[in-house]
Amino acid sequence: MSYIDVRKAESSKEIRDFINLPWQIYKDDDAWVPPLKSDFKKYIMGQTNSMNQSGPNNRLIAYYNDKPAARLIVGINEHLNELKDYREGYISLFESIDNSDVSEAILASAVKWLKEKGMDTVIGPLSLPGGEDNRGFIIDNFEDPTMIMGSFNKPYYNTLFTRFGFEKYQDCYAYTMRFDREINERYMRLVPYAKKKYKFDLHKLDMKNISKEMEDIKTIIHEAMPEEWADFVPPTDEEIQIIANGIIPIADPNLIYIARSTDGRPIGFNLTLPDYNQVLKKMNGRLFPTGIFKYLYFKRKINRARFFVLFVIPEYRKKGVPSAIYIESFNAARDNGYIYGEGSTIWEYNEIMMRDIETFGGEKYKTYRIYKKKISEKKVP
Repeated sequence: MSYIDVRKAESSKEIRDFINLPWQIYKDDDAWVPPLKSDFKKYIMGQTNSMNQSGPNNRLIAYYNDKPAARLIVGINEHLNELKDYREGYISLFESIDNSDVSEAILASAVKWLKEKGMDTVIGPLSLPGGEDNRGFIIDNFEDPTMIMGSFNKPYYNTLFTRFGFEKYQDCYAYTMRFDREINERYMRLVPYAKKKYKFDLHKLDMKNISKEMEDIKTIIHEAMPEEWADFVPPTDEEIQIIANGIIPIADPNLIYIARSTDGRPIGFNLTLPDYNQVLKKMNGRLFPTGIFKYLYFKRKINRARFFVLFVIPEYRKKGVPSAIYIESFNAARDNGYIYGEGSTIWEYNEIMMRDIETFGGEKYKTYRIYKKKISEKKVP
């Protein structure tokens, strides 16, 4: 007789099973890129994100006949809920064997926990608070390799969620592009013209002055993030520091620009990172004993980059700043040996960014779906 046991992942063995489950699920899937196990452990413990500071959370793991079969993190972003007047919980890092009984058991446990905390809605899969990674389930392209911090899943994950009663909430898109092509001359002429007319300039990220750079980035985000974006709130000082700690080891400063007015006011920036998944793919989750040598060798061969975000404060959005950042970072990527690029994950309501990427040759090639489920109609007094 088969049986399913869902429990908190707390012991050393349970944490190890939580981390190792994807190796079982994706063992024959070449598009999956194994994370570095030591880094992933810190991530799920909340050491490299703001999960623990944002609210309560739980790591759950399901065993099917005593074997690891499903996992997820369920939590509450109290900062988001307070600012947006929500009662929402999130699910992140979901993995499961192709068994609806198993997935239903672990999802039901997550929902039960959220209802006990007074939540009325669950959304997922989402990034853990303070992150720009592991967002959504792929629904339409399972062949192309995932880029750095991107999520990957089996096609049946979508079925497991919809069977449980989840419905589409939002789609996010990934765009592919090539840097080894020429940009339209008309756009190239735009950069010096816009800089001169609207009195701004672009500066590569100064790694020697990273504290000041991150302070300027925080200022830009707080001014530029639209209030109507339902799923985002400006980062706290602690989240900015977490972002900086994550960026510094892997950043190529040639790819990150901060726009400032001629009087020094920060007005825009982009975040683009080399695709270290090209390196992680060779390491199979381990630095030692041979992974470190593979890392040092293959990092020199990275030829892909992922464009994460671009923020420009409102008064400069129509003054050529976004285009200038795109063009400068595009040219810098090409000049530094990058051939392929991805812009992701762009929420479907961010029409401006999608239009900008398409203007510069980006083609939509992957869709990530985020689901939502109402779990309670009960009103909290």
